[in-house]
Amino acid sequence: MSGQEPGPARREEKKAQSRRRILDAAREIFFRDGFMEANLDDVARLAGVAKGTLYRYFENKAELYVAVLALNGELFEAKLRDVGSGHEPPPERIRRMARFYLEHWTANRDYFQIFWAIENQPVIGELPEGVLEEVMRLWENCLRILAETVQAGIDAGVFRSCDPWEVADLLWTLANALIQTDASPPHRDLRRRPLAESFTAAIDLVIDGLEALARR
Repeated sequence: MSGQEPGPARREEKKAQSRRRILDAAREIFFRDGFMEANLDDVARLAGVAKGTLYRYFENKAELYVAVLALNGELFEAKLRDVGSGHEPPPERIRRMARFYLEHWTANRDYFQIFWAIENQPVIGELPEGVLEEVMRLWENCLRILAETVQAGIDAGVFRSCDPWEVADLLWTLANALIQTDASPPHRDLRRRPLAESFTAAIDLVIDGLEALARR
């Protein structure tokens, strides 16, 4: 019947669509301007919503930034865990997770640069504590999956005894450092090989070391 108010389901759908448009716009603005310079007026304009509508979903810029960081975070974590599961030996599971990680971030470079803006606080300015806590939570969840796989290798006797969290953090740091070199021509020149080749060789070097020591 014309003139009727939309039902609850339709209202929720419209709210979800508005929120997604805001997040998509915010991702683009944060990538373009950085956290400190990003303007919520620009976000609202790009999303096609009034600024008041934006504030109905997010109280401030920091909360919006956290939401952009966390967008699809649970889905990414689930995919990482799925890639690392199965009956393959732990070394191959780690290699599969590494390949997935490289493919995901090189296919989503803008999101990667937003996410790792936390490393450049001296340049972009100090980020709110809530943002740091959310980033740490996302990091820890992914590191825990990797550490569990390292522990499985120790339990199976294919990896030497070690601190699985420390090894997971080493692999994580190494992977991100290599991905970041691709944004710098001097670093790419020093690397000499394509990113995928260097990335695979670096992961293999760590795994081979763990395996070699376990065979002694």
